[in-house]
Formats: sequence, C-alpha cells, structure tokens
Amino acid sequence: MVRFYLIGFTVLLIFDTIAQCSFKLTAIHAQPLAMSIEWLIRVFTNPWIYISIAGYILTFFTWMTLLKKAPVGPAFAASHFEIVTVMIVSVWLFHEPITQYKLIGAILIISGILFLAIAESKLSKQASN
Repeated sequence: MVRFYLIGFTVLLIFDTIAQCSFKLTAIHAQPLAMSIEWLIRVFTNPWIYISIAGYILTFFTWMTLLKKAPVGPAFAASHFEIVTVMIVSVWLFHEPITQYKLIGAILIISGILFLAIAESKLSKQASN
C-alpha cells in the first residue's frame, strides 16, 4: 500500500507540475493580455495550452484513483505539495528566485503533510488494535 501511495502521489505531482508550468508558458507566449479574438488565437494556437489541459486531465484521473484508497485528509494535504514542486521547477524554467518567504512556506507545507501522515498512521494503528 505504501508503494501505491508513493507512486501515485509522485505521478500526481508530475502531472500537476507539468500542467501548472505549461499554463504559465501559455500565458507568457500569449502576451499581451487582451480580451480579443487575436489573444484567443494566440492562446489556442500555442501547444503549451494543450499540454496544460492534458496535464489537468491526467491529474484528475490520478487523483480519483488515489482517493479510492487514500484517506481524504492526508491525501488532500499531499496533493498540495505541487506548490513546492512548481516553485522548484520555476527556478529552473522561469528563473524565479526562491525567497525567504517562499522557503518558509515550502517548509510549512512539507511539515503539515508530514504531521498529517504521522497522525493518520497512528490513527490507523489504533483502529486496527
């Protein structure tokens, strides 16, 4: 079961990170923002939008598969680890800096996920006794 969670959440993070970064690449390539037909053409003729849509669809199906077996609380928290992965990829892809506040936020997110996982593990052990 642990392997299922590790593989499942890794796949979820990969798909979600690809979707988020592709969405930003679409926005960059579609500039300047304008509510016009030309802007819509720039958006929908850009391949990144379709990679983003595919990433969101794959994220959805991976999430639904994980929810069949994973407890909702820790699973929901772990699904938000993508905030950290997108931040890390953004350093490389978009040359965005990791500021002190971003680092503190990432540490808090990771800590929250770990605390929820530990609590869920203890609850499941108590329930089985």
